[in-house]
Amino acid sequence: MARGPHDLNAIAAVYREVDALLDGWSCELSTDCCHFGRTGREPQLWPNEWALLERALNARPLPRSRSSSRRLPVVDEGRCPLLDDAGRCSMYSERPFGCRTYFCTRASGPTRRPPRDEITALSRRVVELAEAADPIARPRTLTRWLDGRKP
Repeated sequence: MARGPHDLNAIAAVYREVDALLDGWSCELSTDCCHFGRTGREPQLWPNEWALLERALNARPLPRSRSSSRRLPVVDEGRCPLLDDAGRCSMYSERPFGCRTYFCTRASGPTRRPPRDEITALSRRVVELAEAADPIARPRTLTRWLDGRKP
């Protein structure tokens, strides 16, 4: 079966919907969910999500210390490689769906729990968009996508 291009505008629109749905929700910026070794969890990105994130990674200027390589550093602690030296997400506005919807015990919002049914429905749209471009598409962890980048 032929593969089609990923509709990056469509995946960005889903991200805007989930952001609007979670308006009013926040955490205290602990980045606990960004320490995959600590939580045992890591976001799984579909190819369309990776294509959007990779476009953003390729568009940003790299720090001088990494200018000879387009690869991001490997971090021993299971920290997300997208965290900067200050512990903030360097790709926050382009972060994948899973990073937009992780909630730890520190999360607080206008209701007792986040709207999980609506989040699940948006998650299904991410999958549908990925499979429309490539029927055999499968997700991979964020670090596997990053490790597969060519210098």
